[in-house]
Amino acid sequence: MAEPTAFRWIKTECGRAKYQELATRPGAAARVRLAWFVLIAALRDWPLPSKS
Repeated sequence: MAEPTAFRWIKTECGRAKYQELATRPGAAARVRLAWFVLIAALRDWPLPSKS
């Protein structure tokens, strides 16, 4: 299975696991929370080296 594009910005294993969990939830509110999570995780992981 191909890696999601968001994994370029989410670099920690726990962040990637949380992304996978949030991505499976249905509904509009879940999509908003997923977008919010990606934004915050990307900002926090910015200074970390890429794992890919």
